[in-house]
Amino acid sequence: MLEIRNVKKVFNEGTVNEKVALNGLNLVLNDGDFVTVIGGNGAGKSTMLNAVAGVWKPDEGSIVIDGIDVTNMPEHKRAKFLGRVFQDPMMGTAPDMGIEENMALAHRRGKSRGLKWGISKAEREMYKEELRVLDLGLEGRLTSKVGLLSGGQRQALTLLMATLQKPMVLLLDEHTAALDPKTAAKVLDLSDKIINEHHLTTMMVTHNMNDAIKHGNRLIMMHEGRIVYDVSGEEKKNLTIDELLEKFTASSGKQFDNDRALLSR
Repeated sequence: MLEIRNVKKVFNEGTVNEKVALNGLNLVLNDGDFVTVIGGNGAGKSTMLNAVAGVWKPDEGSIVIDGIDVTNMPEHKRAKFLGRVFQDPMMGTAPDMGIEENMALAHRRGKSRGLKWGISKAEREMYKEELRVLDLGLEGRLTSKVGLLSGGQRQALTLLMATLQKPMVLLLDEHTAALDPKTAAKVLDLSDKIINEHHLTTMMVTHNMNDAIKHGNRLIMMHEGRIVYDVSGEEKKNLTIDELLEKFTASSGKQFDNDRALLSR
């Protein structure tokens, strides 16, 4: 479903601030894979997600989604293949628009637009049913402005919107990092439910090593723009955080240096 082939990206090349963000990165996600991504500071985790989303073009290599080479496809065109939830709950929605208006935008993404105005009764009922799954009471607040919602409510709504059209690849970029632990756990449970129910191919960047082990069927660890550890199945399920840190040191020759990840132990 997703192939990242020998992708390289250098920022500020030729200057004192030169940074090799991705260094010949290779990754293949099969249909339905739910991959958690962890790594030290500046390992290239979010840079990899931005490469898939088309935020910038790789210096070298290619990106293929469901057999379609999207390497040179602009961000707005490849958006029809993707769903994305960001770390900041304020991103991914229009805060001055109502819940139902935001959902209508997500539902109609990639579809041809006619001259018909407004949201039909059938659409409104569908949105209510989708929102009811979140168990946050939002189905009774369709006209409420999204900017008035709490961070957790907004992130849950963003997750729902990102998956309304059943994307080929879902990108979760530390989407619970800005939430309190209880709300983060609820959003992660919702993520699992939606991903499993719709068999979505997913990459989830996280700084929480417990979450990286607990969620998904596969875990990759990045260092200096490359994947240094890739584990799945029973081996992943049985991992401990100490073993994960040992694997990182053995693979990279360095100590793990993500403070937030270490504090999450």
